[in-house]
Amino acid sequence: MLRIAQIAPNIFPVPPGHHGGTERVVHDLSTALRSLGVELTLFASSDSATDLPRIGDYPSLAALERQYGRVAPGVPAALDALQLEALRRRLDEFDIVHCHGEFAHAALLGPRRRHSLTTIHWRVDELDRALFFAGFPDLPVAAISAAQAAGIPPANRAGIVHHGIDRTRYGLRAAPDDHVAFVGRMTDQKRPDVAIRVARAAGLPIRLGGTVDVGNPDYFDAQVRPLLGADATYLGPVDDAQKGELLGGARALLFPIDWPEPFGLVMIEAMACGTPVVAWDRGSVPEIVEDGVTGFIVSTEVEAVAALARIGQLDRAGIRRRFEERFTAERMARDYLSLYRRLLAA
Repeated sequence: MLRIAQIAPNIFPVPPGHHGGTERVVHDLSTALRSLGVELTLFASSDSATDLPRIGDYPSLAALERQYGRVAPGVPAALDALQLEALRRRLDEFDIVHCHGEFAHAALLGPRRRHSLTTIHWRVDELDRALFFAGFPDLPVAAISAAQAAGIPPANRAGIVHHGIDRTRYGLRAAPDDHVAFVGRMTDQKRPDVAIRVARAAGLPIRLGGTVDVGNPDYFDAQVRPLLGADATYLGPVDDAQKGELLGGARALLFPIDWPEPFGLVMIEAMACGTPVVAWDRGSVPEIVEDGVTGFIVSTEVEAVAALARIGQLDRAGIRRRFEERFTAERMARDYLSLYRRLLAA
């Protein structure tokens, strides 16, 4: 039996309550791997609410911020160091160590790097990643999309595994309400302001869910709040149940990204509800959305408005079927198992 360690970030508990796509993916992957017969150990914060075998004596950054308010900027690095010390003591207990954090694990693993896997859940086209890849050319890295893989040096590329989610979390909603939805961080990368403008131009109400981005809090007040009104409602952060209601009841999800999106988890969450996605042609979007089948891929606001006029042509039951064929947690787990075995055989 394979012994696998999953090393989650320390920002949110696993699984997260609201925001925290990486922690959500780590939990779904770990649960699916266990169901496939893997001996799974999760390294995650002490406030995690999971029945998975878990190691971690320290709370998440989110829990510390709830307790203390603003915390010192070095706290995330301290939490990472404490987690990696717990891993260091147990390295010999695992066949593969699968890391979902930032950087320091690569140094800790040393000669064990060849039997490790790193999944980067963020963009890889900036200086921090360039330095990281240059210093650790022997670190196997799994990309979450082909778009992301293009920015990873060939020496590091271990394969591409698209995300998946628990197939039972969201169910098909065959008859939606009248609104369209936006779900994501309130940031200039995700462009909720564009979503509001498109919905308004199409004559459709929009409901928006998500957290105000801590790295850019002024954006919401300056660019989004002035656009809100009776036809554009901000719901705040949404948990799984609220997200399922918001996405399932939507005629479409608007995904007007303005950055090289490495995956875009909310797109497959919408598809799980049978809800089509109108997404901008950037990053991973052409890999995730099948144009004319699970949504429409657009390049401008005008094209998005036109796509919403045609959204009723798409079959919601067919969208749910494509989700089940392409984006379940079990499929993701099987793909990662193949990578683990390839690394062990190399």
